[in-house]
Formats: sequence, C-alpha cells, structure tokens
Amino acid sequence: MFVDSHCHLSFPELSSQLPAILEAMAQAKVEQALCICTTLEEFEAVHALALSHPGFWASVGVHPDNEGVTEPSLQDLLTRGALPRVVGIGETGLDYYGMDTRKGGRSIAELEWQRERFRTHIRAGRQLGKPLIIHTRSASRDTLGILKEEGEDGSSGSAGGVFHCFTETAEVARAALDLGFYISFSGILTFKNAADLREVAGWVPMDRLLIETDSPYLAPVPYRGKTNNPSYVPHVAAQVAQLRGMETEDVARQTTANFERLFRTGRP
Repeated sequence: MFVDSHCHLSFPELSSQLPAILEAMAQAKVEQALCICTTLEEFEAVHALALSHPGFWASVGVHPDNEGVTEPSLQDLLTRGALPRVVGIGETGLDYYGMDTRKGGRSIAELEWQRERFRTHIRAGRQLGKPLIIHTRSASRDTLGILKEEGEDGSSGSAGGVFHCFTETAEVARAALDLGFYISFSGILTFKNAADLREVAGWVPMDRLLIETDSPYLAPVPYRGKTNNPSYVPHVAAQVAQLRGMETEDVARQTTANFERLFRTGRP
C-alpha cells in the first residue's frame, strides 16, 4: 500500500538489519522502496538490493556534498542508469549548508565542482528519460537556476523528478512545481518546529506529492531520535492525511500512484 520514495538501505546501520526491516515493512504495508545511491562506489550494493527484492528500486548518482569519491562522468551515469530496476538519477543537486567565509569556511564560489556535478546528472537524466532526485540545502536559487539553464522547464524532453526531503519555502515549492517536479516530504513533517513546512504540505497538489523516510535519518514522531527505516513511512502519510482532512489509506493510494507514474515502475 505505501511507498517509501527515498531511503538508504545500503548504509551499514540498515543493511545489517535488513531481514528485520523487511518484516517490519510487511507489517506496516510498505510494499515498495526506492534505494538511493550517493556514490559510484556504493552503486553495486544499491543495485543488488533492487535486483534481490521485488518491491525495491534503485537510483544512480553522487550526492552533492560527497568529496573524496569517484567523480561521475556522463557515461558513468548513462551506463548504470540503463540497468534493470534503476529508475532515477541522483540523489543530486546542491548543498551550500555551513558556507561561511567569516568563520574560515569555503565560499559558494569555491563550490563550482558541485554545480558541474549537478549539470552532469541533469544531462544523464535527460538522455535516459529518467527522473532526477534533487537534494537542495541552502542553495535553492542556484538549484532552480541550473535546472532552468539545462532545459528542465517541464516541457517535452525534460527529465523531471522530485525535490526530496523538502524543507524549503512555499516560494521554492511553487517554483519546483512550475518546472514540473514533484515534492516529497519526510518525517520532518511530524516535528513540532515544522509548522511552516506543514503549511506547504497542506497545499501541494496531491497528484504531485510523495512521501519518504530518508532513512536511516529523520525518524518521524513517535520515533524521533531513533534509527529510521522504511516501515515508518506510514507516519508521514498520516501527517499528510491530518493536514488535508483525508484518510491515511487515501494518501497511501495517491502517493503510490504518483511514485509509479513519476518513476515509471511498470507495476500493474
């Protein structure tokens, strides 16, 4: 019934507990999960999860703030992105969090390598016709600007995709929607200090909304502070349902349909 549209089951704290997580997912009626790749070194493990479990899917990409890892070429992404059960490109995007030259940090200008990496992912998504999984943190202006520069404007030929674990403003949400992207909400939506985010989640069109855990991070209330896993995604759905005056089961059905449409998973 439920889909976790973004999780990191290849990370050690989850991969070591996979049998228990699968059992918990079954009990919670979480039938599908998109296993997200953050480095090329990690890709084989992510892809193996998707090949081994019928409800799992995979992405390929290098996270924007991962340094000291293999830099992805366009061909790297095209080759891996064409493999079976790889349905998305990312996670990719920009992360400027913590940039403060006054405290000895790097300037945003020094992060051109992030912007070039992002462009490589966008081009791969367009060539493959597979959606982008966008991470943006303290960088929404450049994220949106580069998407537009690369032709991601919602027109024919755009890769499209999702702004995952959305924590930005209503203005950014509207801009992403205008470009044809979906918006995905995580367990942050259940946090006490997330009133502004809940307001955004209350008006994003239901046919453009996804839910996720981003596990092992950001466990929703009542599990906040614990290791997150895909079996907790119904709590995100329940929060969306409460905001919109819907039944949780209806949120599950709609977000599952949205996931299958965006990622073209081909399930009946």
